[in-house]
Amino acid sequence: MIPAQEILPRRRSPVQIRLPASPSRRGTGYSRGIDTVAVRQTVLRRALERVPPFTRPKARLEQVVTPSEAAATLLAAAERIDGLSGRSVLDLGCGTGRLAIGAALLGAHPVRGLDVDPSAIAVAEGAARAAGVAVEFAVGDAGSATGSEEIVVMNPPFGAQRRHADRPFWERAMAIARRSVYAFALSESRTFIAARAVERGVAILEVGPVPWALPRTFPHHARRSVPLEVDLWALRTGHEP
Repeated sequence: MIPAQEILPRRRSPVQIRLPASPSRRGTGYSRGIDTVAVRQTVLRRALERVPPFTRPKARLEQVVTPSEAAATLLAAAERIDGLSGRSVLDLGCGTGRLAIGAALLGAHPVRGLDVDPSAIAVAEGAARAAGVAVEFAVGDAGSATGSEEIVVMNPPFGAQRRHADRPFWERAMAIARRSVYAFALSESRTFIAARAVERGVAILEVGPVPWALPRTFPHHARRSVPLEVDLWALRTGHEP
């Protein structure tokens, strides 16, 4: 467990979080391993790009497609830290299913996806069939989600349309996941997520920025693409030995 004083941000900067250093990797085979991982992640990213976006995205639900590169990075982190083969996974607020389908492609089983929008679930089901993977998709609200999956993955709303829209997702993810949570959040949410992790006895394994460009999706979007400051979080819930 990381001591609370090392997780909570210092007063001078509301988004600083001190994390343990990553373990060093040595050995002659490391470069070859990195090349293999990079190739595999490229293949995964291309597969995720084939998952369709929302047919009629709803602004109130912040239905913006998860960038394929970011999705592949999240899944690569889960694979590196926990290994996905044979592990149960829940994609909370799955949208059209990119994270759920990617987890299944990496050998996770069983995999579930939950989203409040039936039209998004319909797209996700078709995408899973096209990818040749078994994912159980269902319509439901993230705030009342139940389950006992080992790993929860998610790209929750960032709160652009409704303030704190992401909070029910984080609450349920930390409560449900028996082992780990891998998720995206705006960098400005670090204080809330870190504090809530401390309250729940959840360990922060990693947190860091990922490239993220918000594409023009809704009528009020004036620019073709807007860069966002987004973090990828890896949490250990400790609900299982």
